Amino acid sequence: MFLNNFLKKLFYIFFPLICGSLVGIIIAKFMDYETLVKPFLSPPGFIFPIVWSIIYLLLGISYFLIPNKKNINKIYYISLFINLLWSIFFFVLKWRLFTCIWTILLLISVVYLLINFYKENKVSFYLNIPYLLWLIFATYLTFGVYLLN
Repeated sequence: MFLNNFLKKLFYIFFPLICGSLVGIIIAKFMDYETLVKPFLSPPGFIFPIVWSIIYLLLGISYFLIPNKKNINKIYYISLFINLLWSIFFFVLKWRLFTCIWTILLLISVVYLLINFYKENKVSFYLNIPYLLWLIFATYLTFGVYLLN
């Protein structure tokens, strides 16, 4: 029983990070970030895996802290799925305009997720403020790359 609960906790915490890492492996050979014309304030490429690892870990912790996951399961997993597909659309398929639209969908899904986190557990909400801020910045970068390339 203890081992089962412990593994469940680990799953909740690390699932987003594992998924993000798998997507990172998938897109690695298609990565063209360094060759793109980027908008003002674009960070160097090595920043993204660091930031996303922190965000995915915070997302997993915040989900773990939700006492009644039934109320939030759908939006949590849908939002994570939308997030993970972004990189594939942007780097593998090179659908830059589509990815601009997808980024807006991702932003909306995360705002909805955070509203639900707030209702269930305030700490979960606050842990994801960096995620929301990063997505706003990523929206700027996505549109900037589309317009400049």
